[in-house]
Amino acid sequence: MSDQEVRDAAPGHDDPPGVDLARVSAYLADAAPGLVGGPLRAEVIAGGKSNLTYLVSDGTGEWVLRRPPLGHVLATAHDMAREHRVITALGPTDVPVPRTYALCEDPGVIGAPFYLMEKVEGTPYRTVSQVEPLGRDRTRAICERMVDTLAVLHAVDPADVALSDFGRPDGFLQRQVRRWKRQLDASYSRDLTGAEELHRRLRLSVPESPAPAIVHGDFRLDNLLVDGSGDVVAVLDWEMATLGDPLTDLALLLVYQRLATFGIDHTLPDVSTAPGYLADGEILDRYSVASGRNLSDMGFYLGLAYFKLAVILEGIHCRHTRGQTVGAGFDTVGAAVEPLIKAGLDALKEHR
Repeated sequence: MSDQEVRDAAPGHDDPPGVDLARVSAYLADAAPGLVGGPLRAEVIAGGKSNLTYLVSDGTGEWVLRRPPLGHVLATAHDMAREHRVITALGPTDVPVPRTYALCEDPGVIGAPFYLMEKVEGTPYRTVSQVEPLGRDRTRAICERMVDTLAVLHAVDPADVALSDFGRPDGFLQRQVRRWKRQLDASYSRDLTGAEELHRRLRLSVPESPAPAIVHGDFRLDNLLVDGSGDVVAVLDWEMATLGDPLTDLALLLVYQRLATFGIDHTLPDVSTAPGYLADGEILDRYSVASGRNLSDMGFYLGLAYFKLAVILEGIHCRHTRGQTVGAGFDTVGAAVEPLIKAGLDALKEHR
């Protein structure tokens, strides 16, 4: 389709914000010939401050389109390219990921880079109400498969899937400690008991990392799709993926689960409180057996994960107090920061 034909095919009134379906269709005619068989329609299925997700259909087939948030202008091509690259690279491995069809790095098509991937049928379990009807045994089995999937991801040799240059694993943990301290300093609006001590202890106790692995960066049950048999059929939301220390994924998974007990607002996942969901020790034991990794330094990794989430929440609290947030629930976030810092200090004392 020529540029003139694209201009003539004006966007329909049903086009969702951020997607010009006529231009998407024209691009795919060249990038993925034969994929689309008719006029496209789309709806937003996930949105916010992270990358936007749309369900796209031609009436017969369905796909998922990902693009950066509206108004996002910095390094968007890099973000989309990284997501597309890691998902595509993992396609031939045992890590369950959607098939990818096209990557558009030209922001002139819809205003930002985007990519198209397979729509995988499955459920991202997030709440107790979703899994309680499944029963204790099935919930346990789903949780076990979640842990096994993480071990499978971390077993992939980046060199085998052409991802050796996907990150900078040397000094990864040291950079993480520095990065989150800088973030905390940038959000400073009040004294936080224990924050300086937690950072100091982390800085002084960085362990030696194992061989670098592909790190998802946000691995938890509601970022997985689970089918009717309880199998993990897709790992989603790779926008934070890099090469680094795999145990940071494991620690963040555990800390995310513990957040349900910190009294933060209702928008956070509480699936980990469901009957049958694996306890922390069971998750650590299963991952250790599946991966063969030494978890003797998990205290550090948990401390770092708590520090990271405390900093993120403090940033949200800071913006809320300045009137820079929109919506409900932000008024309770600040109260969780110091308990998270204390939990991080306690974690550094843990030994397995």
